[in-house]
Amino acid sequence: MTLDQLKIGVTARITAVGGCGALRRRLLDMGLTPNTKVMIRKMAPLGDPIELYLRGYELTIRKLDAKNIQVELLSEGGKAK
Repeated sequence: MTLDQLKIGVTARITAVGGCGALRRRLLDMGLTPNTKVMIRKMAPLGDPIELYLRGYELTIRKLDAKNIQVELLSEGGKAK
């Protein structure tokens, strides 16, 4: 599953960061690294961009960039899975 497929309030763990060159490096520099927990906080009215909560801060990224991040579900809407 990729990060862009998660719904608001769902927590997941990043398993892999894809992309090539500068895109991958930028995602990693923003803190989107493997084994990091991330939660979808908000979505723009048309679904793009999305606001994430990770490492104690909010980060907004485009859905196109979120498609490069593989995740595994940890919880759905606050319920442990």
